[in-house]
Amino acid sequence: MILASTIFLVTLLFIIVQPRGLQIGTSAIVGAVVALIAGVVTMSDVWIVYDIIWNATLAFIGIIILSMVLDEIGFFEWAALKMAKLSNGSGHRMFFYSIILGAIVSALFANDGAALILTPILLAKMKVLKLNAKTILAFLLAGGFISDSGSLPFVFSNLTNIVTADYFNIGFSEFISNMILPYLVSVLASMLVLWVVLRKDIPKTVDITLLKNPKDAIKHQGLFNFSWFFIALLLAGYFIGDAYNIPVSVFALGGGVLFLLIASYTKTVDAKVIIKEAPWQVVWFSLGLYIVVYGLKNAGLTEYITEVLVFLNSQSELVAVVGTGFLSAILSAVMNNMPTIMVMNIALEDISNQAMIYANIVGCNLGPKMTPFGSLATLLWLHTLDKKGVKISFWSYSKFGLIVTPPVLLLVLLSLL
Repeated sequence: MILASTIFLVTLLFIIVQPRGLQIGTSAIVGAVVALIAGVVTMSDVWIVYDIIWNATLAFIGIIILSMVLDEIGFFEWAALKMAKLSNGSGHRMFFYSIILGAIVSALFANDGAALILTPILLAKMKVLKLNAKTILAFLLAGGFISDSGSLPFVFSNLTNIVTADYFNIGFSEFISNMILPYLVSVLASMLVLWVVLRKDIPKTVDITLLKNPKDAIKHQGLFNFSWFFIALLLAGYFIGDAYNIPVSVFALGGGVLFLLIASYTKTVDAKVIIKEAPWQVVWFSLGLYIVVYGLKNAGLTEYITEVLVFLNSQSELVAVVGTGFLSAILSAVMNNMPTIMVMNIALEDISNQAMIYANIVGCNLGPKMTPFGSLATLLWLHTLDKKGVKISFWSYSKFGLIVTPPVLLLVLLSLL
């Protein structure tokens, strides 16, 4: 356990700090290789991990490719400008609309997609509006929070969702039916709590005349119009795939590549550039970190967690759901939600309580917001802001996360009941 824990902690430290520009995927793979050499995991474990994550990873790549193409044709910039114009100059309405936009983007294009693509667009619009630093930070913190708290409704909305749905054979329709209410509660609760915490930094009025017309953001009107039909068709495909037990990655990756080819044919985007700039490091991050965490499983970590979950399950349904959610949330905040979802899924395997499985997803999606390194989306979000000259310290983010996350998490967990 000491050896496995040391390898995990050092790997996580390198992922967070990224010394000398070392990318997150490289650090994770190096950690996995060290775990393999040290005998913490075996080659058979590597294949087990691959079997667990391949569908989630391929689906993620497909969603990101689709998001990048939509970004190139001006889809997200149009949406952000439309949101700002609809506010009619009210700072508070703009704040709420930006959260709603983030929740929709996170649901349809995954939390990482929202963090990677929507954040730079919102930051650029805030600067055009000549808002002060505190106001810009308030909007960015709200956008960063909703990217994870809004990633609940669909299987493909978060890597943790896909991994869990695959692990417990949860269908696309079944997942939505159980998570649509928690999603709505999460969005509404996030809006309320974020407004209470950040309201002093939100201006009463904003000069929206400084912004350009939303139509001017569209680079190809025909492709923009077609994208709405394509997204609807893709969603229908997920439901059809559910009926025939087709992996979600077939539609996510297939849809992303197909839309890339269509956009490339119209000469709106350069397919080579999109493929080159896709976050391939996430593939190595997922595989490498899961292998390192599997070493913790081999060392007995899941046995300890199982004991706690068995105790929670022996209590009332309220205790079981809330306890599971907060346990996974705390573990996610401390050791990242990707490894947490894996060890928690393994620990929940022999406990026949479906509500606890969904509580685990909620905890792993919202809990990471308590620390800067709790989720890949937050790491990408902070890295994106850092490149844009916006620096948020560890303690400033953690203070914000620890205030906002617990009440939202509690309300969402209660909605599961």
